[in-house]
Amino acid sequence: MAAQKLTRGRLIQIIVLMIILITAFVWRTVTYQPKTPNQAQITTCDLNAENCVFTINNKQTTVTLLSREPQADTPLELHISNIDVAPSATVSGITMNMGILPIEFTQQKNGWLGKFTVPNCTHDKMTWAIDLKVNNDIYSSQFTVIK
Repeated sequence: MAAQKLTRGRLIQIIVLMIILITAFVWRTVTYQPKTPNQAQITTCDLNAENCVFTINNKQTTVTLLSREPQADTPLELHISNIDVAPSATVSGITMNMGILPIEFTQQKNGWLGKFTVPNCTHDKMTWAIDLKVNNDIYSSQFTVIK
């Protein structure tokens, strides 16, 4: 397509369009509020020593790490009892950033069973966080893996 001559009308059209775009950008930037999930309960309970108990949907929900002495590169299981909806959860390193690992849950008679494996770390003692998400609320707990 051949280049067209820049006329006064076309220049005004470009300027008006730029003003509209800049105004929309500034408005969206000033009024932006990120939608973050509610940090419903944050706990420092140690899943190595005890179970975590949360109140989810007005019910006492227990989160249990089935192995009290978890090891890296071995399958681990997380049991969640007394919850009606399917949970989603992720595991992430606290001591060292090892990425975010998903936990896959299957429904059992008495709750949900999640299976995951944490990778081996260079530290002798690695602390991991489990973030359990139910209905846009996040319930956190942690456990430690020792070499």
